[in-house]
Amino acid sequence: MHTIPSYKSLTGKYSAPVPRYTSYPTAPHFGPHITRTEYSQWLQALGEGDKLSLYVHIPYCDRLCWFCACHTKHTLRYEPVAEYLNALELEVEAVARLVSRKAVVTALHFGGGSPTLMKPDDIRRIGALFRSAFNFAPDAEISVEMDPNDMDEARYDALADIGMTRASLGVQDFQAEVQKAINRIQTFEQTRSVVDAVRARGVHSVNCDLLYGLPHQTLETLSETVKQILTLDPDRIALFGYAHVPWMKKHQTMIKEEVLPDVDQRFEQSRMAASMLIAAGYQQIGIDHFAKPGDSMAIAEREGRLRRNFQGYTDDSAETLIGFGASSIGQFRQGFVQNMVATGEFQRMAEAGGLAVVRGLVFSEEDKLRGYAIEKIMCDFAFSFADLKSRFGAAADEVIAEAKLFVWQNTDGLAEIADGRFLLTETGRLFARTVASQFDAYLGNGKGRHSIAV
Repeated sequence: MHTIPSYKSLTGKYSAPVPRYTSYPTAPHFGPHITRTEYSQWLQALGEGDKLSLYVHIPYCDRLCWFCACHTKHTLRYEPVAEYLNALELEVEAVARLVSRKAVVTALHFGGGSPTLMKPDDIRRIGALFRSAFNFAPDAEISVEMDPNDMDEARYDALADIGMTRASLGVQDFQAEVQKAINRIQTFEQTRSVVDAVRARGVHSVNCDLLYGLPHQTLETLSETVKQILTLDPDRIALFGYAHVPWMKKHQTMIKEEVLPDVDQRFEQSRMAASMLIAAGYQQIGIDHFAKPGDSMAIAEREGRLRRNFQGYTDDSAETLIGFGASSIGQFRQGFVQNMVATGEFQRMAEAGGLAVVRGLVFSEEDKLRGYAIEKIMCDFAFSFADLKSRFGAAADEVIAEAKLFVWQNTDGLAEIADGRFLLTETGRLFARTVASQFDAYLGNGKGRHSIAV
């Protein structure tokens, strides 16, 4: 039996940059060989029995947070947003013409950017557009990412009118010095007012996002933020590590690297915050989510139904994700597609024919096998050899052999073989991204740079 070293001795060893594995293969490996023709065929293949999850990207903010790694643009004028929404409407109509009404929408998510930047009438307009274009399940989840600085009574009412069921609030950290360093000024009182307002309008679930590893952040500041968040009684809490990727997002150069916590400090922050949330009664979900035990995501995790896609962890059972808007990504049985990233080019493509896909990837059988194993590691911290064999036949033997070799070679006790399963130990769960990367056949080809794994 391996002797388990202290965690501190492992953080540097297993903090090398690896993907977050919200997909496999990951986005840097998408290519230009997926065209509108292939995308149209994939959409037309959807029909009775297919569940759809829809993602809508609003790539505008009226302030630019320096920590953000999303595809978004800063604007103080509404005209660019209005023009973008007109192009988005054309894309939605084009996709809807290709998708059978027999396919059922189980989830609609508005992300950004800042979707709540939209004016109330546009919120209602876009909500009604999707309702008319697709066949929604009566209990479909409607979730919206919200910036408290955008909110007023008219916007709350508009979101209620489109049937919002889940509100997602970015918090990061409430400490003033941290907020100033990331250009995200947002008081606790503002955040509490949003939670109160959406709950007063019948929203059944509130999610709060916290970050560790931010500039000037300490165990004390993060602890105080967690305490304040817990007083809001959110249904779910996401605890993300700040991804410092200035080579990809130039505005992150505004954050001075010398005031960022080091790897060991990041690790201590993440473990402290997780311990506080668990002590408060939240169930840990995967590597970075926490939910009340009665929440649908917590139930899905206990029942082995937890999934992972471009939005992170989800209990949505839809196999197909259709992305709308600039840079959005879709996932189909056949592979991935991604829209044009540049908003101006996206609008021109939408106006020219509706569909704006420019790249993607067709799954090989090996992609499906490895993607499934990686998803199980990220969601369940384990995969069953018998399950792999039943799904993928003899092809699973290679991944099973790699799993056994990893257990034999790894001297830090990150994983074990038990009851016919590859199983991450308690220590291994802390480095799940790194363990998952052992099964990534694309990782060593030089495409893409990633954030550190701690």
